[in-house]
Amino acid sequence: MENILEKYEFQGWVIFLKKMIKMVDNHKKAIVCISLAFLILVLYHMFSNHLVFALSKYGSRGSEVTQIQTKLKRWGYYKGNIDGIYGSQTLEAVKYFQRKNGLAVDGIAGKNTLEAMGIFSSSSGSSSSSSSSNDLNLLARLVYGEARGEPYTGQVAVASVVLNRVRNSNFPNSIAGVIYQKGAFNVVDDGQINLSPNSTAKKAAQDALNGWDPSYGSIYYFNPATATNKWIWSRPHVVTIGKHRFCK
Repeated sequence: MENILEKYEFQGWVIFLKKMIKMVDNHKKAIVCISLAFLILVLYHMFSNHLVFALSKYGSRGSEVTQIQTKLKRWGYYKGNIDGIYGSQTLEAVKYFQRKNGLAVDGIAGKNTLEAMGIFSSSSGSSSSSSSSNDLNLLARLVYGEARGEPYTGQVAVASVVLNRVRNSNFPNSIAGVIYQKGAFNVVDDGQINLSPNSTAKKAAQDALNGWDPSYGSIYYFNPATATNKWIWSRPHVVTIGKHRFCK
């Protein structure tokens, strides 16, 4: 009995119950207390399965850590093994990601950091709704940073490029993954991704999510007047909208 309770000693109320049991002289009362302790433990584990504990930090282990390592390695922030162990290399990679993306640099993969990575810890309907809302907001921030001042069609096209990459096996399979892929977008590097999008950018992002693709399947775009990468000019041209040339 003592060994079983010892397993849950991290819970303050369990420690209290253990001390109380030791102080009880009456055998029947002790049995009642033990029964209550186990009932509380059972109820705790039943309800904890429905709670979201989105907090991975140094020393953590598990599938969430594996997701963090996988994403950060794919984006070039993490060089270690994908082992599900939140060690020093994972800690530094998370800090690197946080610095690059305007997040609090504490090395803890809390709610904001996980959402920026596109990791959501609950499969409930409310979480799905939250995920969709976060995708829309992040996509709108990308549009605002990359294409504000461009024709509306061009803003939708920029959002469409992100979505086309999500569907392309050569790129990460989430909006957050595509946007935060290392070196993919200048606005991530210079911090403009953290600017609040205007209503036009939000509407453009929503139109793209609804299926409008004025880029006609493009997975790249660039401004010919400022582009310094010779490789991008080799990509097949699809359409030009405003200052942006869209390519496959």
